[in-house]
Amino acid sequence: MSLHIGIVACSAEGAALCYQTICAAGEDLLGPHAHTEVSMHTPSFAEYVVCLDRGDQKGVAELMLLSANKLAAAGADFLICPDNTIHQALPYVEPRSPLPWLHIAEVVAAEAAGRGFKRLGLTGTRWLVESTVYPDKLAALGLEWLRPELQDRDAIHRIIMDELVKGAFKAESIVTFQDVTGRLRDNGCDAVVLGCTEIPLIINETNSPLPCLDSTRLLAHAALDHSVGKRQYN
Repeated sequence: MSLHIGIVACSAEGAALCYQTICAAGEDLLGPHAHTEVSMHTPSFAEYVVCLDRGDQKGVAELMLLSANKLAAAGADFLICPDNTIHQALPYVEPRSPLPWLHIAEVVAAEAAGRGFKRLGLTGTRWLVESTVYPDKLAALGLEWLRPELQDRDAIHRIIMDELVKGAFKAESIVTFQDVTGRLRDNGCDAVVLGCTEIPLIINETNSPLPCLDSTRLLAHAALDHSVGKRQYN
């Protein structure tokens, strides 16, 4: 019997992609139209943004715990969060969490190591890229990492928060991401982390200058594998 996945959602577009991926990929493991049981909860995205703007990680943690407790009450067996940025607050969450978590950066780091990458470019919101969420997990596996230049971080942050989380996908924004990724490649990166769960909606292996580590879909597949016992995490 498969485990019930609880999704602690933050922004809608990334959470929806994660949910859709779990349901679609379930067929490969469980048969036609089948997938493991999934529940999802999120407070208003605005509440997260307020906390992030003021650097209030404990406030972020309280919102995550609100979802965690509701998902536990709904019968979930473990939790995932298809939002890289708010993983900064996970150290405040886990000691009080009713359920165990899969960590998105651990999943991505394991994939990177398994594919033989050595130096990863980081993309995502400014909050994420300037944090230790990915550096800590990558360093634990002996992987190097590189942040984009400050102006590139600002450009990507604006595109994510003003466009992608609202479901707006513009051709000029794709070009911006491609240019930033090209500069990461020129500075020695051999792959790029798509470290915002909306980025895979506009960037993928077909239009990126570097191989992509799609954090959204990697987390979804890891959760599904963990649910059915194909691979154990934590």
